[in-house]
Amino acid sequence: MQPLVTTFKNSLQAILLSTVSVLSVNSFAQNTSSIEEIEIPESRMPLCFGFRDISDLRALAICDALNLKQNVKARELSEKWLREEPDSAASQFALSEVLLTIEGNMPRALFHLNRAEELTNYQTLEDAFASGNVQWHYLTLSQLSYVHQLMGDQLSSLAYLDKLNEVYGQDVESFRGWPLVKLKDYEGARESANRVLETSENENERARAWNTLCAAELASLQVRESIPACDRAIDEDENLADPANDNDTVYLSNASEVALSLLQMDKAEEFLNRATRTINPDSVANPWIYKLYLTLNQGRFDEARSALDRMLIWREAQEPIVNVMNRAEHYLASASFLLLAGYAEDANTLSSAALNQPDRNGSYSADESQKDSAAALINMAANMSEYQILLEDLASMDFIESLSARVRASQLRLAAWRSGKRAASLFADFEVLQNRVRPYAPLDVHIPEWLEPEIVSILGTGVMSVALEQARGNGAFGLNEGYYFSYRTEVASIKKDNAQVIEFGAKALELLPAEEVLLQARLLARMGEASLQLDQKDQAINYLTAAYQQDPSIIRRLGISLPVTTHNDSTLFSTLVDSYLSRSPRFHEADRGFRLEIKTGPDQSVCLKSAEQILTCYNAPSTETESSKWNAQHMSRSFHANAFGLGFDISKAQRSILLGSSVILSSQTNSNLQQTRDAVLNR
Repeated sequence: MQPLVTTFKNSLQAILLSTVSVLSVNSFAQNTSSIEEIEIPESRMPLCFGFRDISDLRALAICDALNLKQNVKARELSEKWLREEPDSAASQFALSEVLLTIEGNMPRALFHLNRAEELTNYQTLEDAFASGNVQWHYLTLSQLSYVHQLMGDQLSSLAYLDKLNEVYGQDVESFRGWPLVKLKDYEGARESANRVLETSENENERARAWNTLCAAELASLQVRESIPACDRAIDEDENLADPANDNDTVYLSNASEVALSLLQMDKAEEFLNRATRTINPDSVANPWIYKLYLTLNQGRFDEARSALDRMLIWREAQEPIVNVMNRAEHYLASASFLLLAGYAEDANTLSSAALNQPDRNGSYSADESQKDSAAALINMAANMSEYQILLEDLASMDFIESLSARVRASQLRLAAWRSGKRAASLFADFEVLQNRVRPYAPLDVHIPEWLEPEIVSILGTGVMSVALEQARGNGAFGLNEGYYFSYRTEVASIKKDNAQVIEFGAKALELLPAEEVLLQARLLARMGEASLQLDQKDQAINYLTAAYQQDPSIIRRLGISLPVTTHNDSTLFSTLVDSYLSRSPRFHEADRGFRLEIKTGPDQSVCLKSAEQILTCYNAPSTETESSKWNAQHMSRSFHANAFGLGFDISKAQRSILLGSSVILSSQTNSNLQQTRDAVLNR
């Protein structure tokens, strides 16, 4: 799912800091009781940490380095200052700012912020001004609230907002809504937002309030045709109908999220297309992630491949702190694509990284457990897909050669079981599960709709049946019951109730949006399996053909064995290939099945046909320096890879980039890579 994004930090810096950005200690009068009574003189000095009147030369030098993108120099200057003055709140804050915004190292930044707070712990405005450290104290409190929000400690975030109000008299009500949403205190968030709307005329504050109300409305399982608060949240701060606002990725991404929750796929993609036109390094939202999900769901694989490239370019352009915040999203989106494309091992690696590394998603509506549940589910699917690939390879291995592969296969099944159990524990909360089955569940991490039925296998048919009926009664499927019947189809498949598989699958196919191509493929595959069990072979072939044409990977991912009649030209090569394919878990000999043709020649080939319609063919020249056995083994494995993937040749180097290797950044000094980047952007 696409998260609702908050502009917490930028707004906090812009609004809160502007109140005291040019204050000096000399301007404070002893009889002043409120910060609003202080006269703010005009100043044209450049901003340093949000203030114009910072006079410390060391701070100014660090700010100059940051403004000039001399990040290493900024780090060295701040560390030198801290070594020389370890008891200076200013030096502690300066280093924390470099660690946070330049390196994205939140834990270390928090350590130095805590130290700065210890050194400034003022309880009144008078004490703060008398100390001469008012700017550093104010900055420390605001940044502590922000960092705690990102790291998931929303109670501490709220506590620091309260302290800003107590010491500086600053109205921070509009910033309370998002931590309350993260705490799932939707009623408290709603009350806070309404207080802002009743008392404030500030456009930014009102936009945040409407954003909070939007999140509270989306939290309801009772779906509606429209969500007024979300419409206001989108329009309050920006007129999204104006193309001039195409660079506001936060609001455009939120608009897409809301449209998707209402199953308005075309409208959601329109907002995303506008959001992708200009790279925004400061925005947490990377619209190419959600464009990748949408195009995959719809079986638009070439566009999905292009979206993956552009997602990486956008990621490399983002500021480090932003990169840390949406790291897991990049991993999971990439893993989803690689899972379908046949690169299960890489999908496994990426989903494991998302599962095992902490993510800083405080600017998202989803929480850490939701991210972990999605990562565990994708990791389970990746392990099982890698297991199926290994079984395909084992079919062409000699016994001795196969021993290590058999051990690896057992390890993969165990890893899949562990990930499934972890996902099950995270989905165990009944309220969470009900929201999870809602199509394009808002306020949650996105799990592709074609993958979500896997939840049935890890939780069991009994639990899922109860959850589905209750969610249906609560209105979770109010916009389209096709999603309900798709879950019922999966339940029936696991229970081996073949008649119900076909009945529920037909209802789901009739009701689902046309865009749900991959989910439809899963349903067709399940119906094909059921028809085979009912000995309705002609109908089974039709279902399986349609499923394969929409998503070639579904046959492997569901572990389906296709009925085939094999034909070879009686050469040693074709006979060997025939024997290997006959042992493959993807095929079994049957009358009136698919036609599997193996031919020898200058270009050896294996083709899978349905009623004389070619579903897939793999051709490869014979390697004359190798034996017929070697050629046959190579042909068998290559055919499987080609037949049950998306047909994209993605190099190991390209796949390594998905884990974060910086290629685009190095293009700043490499003209060839810069040309490649430009070519991709302008493609």
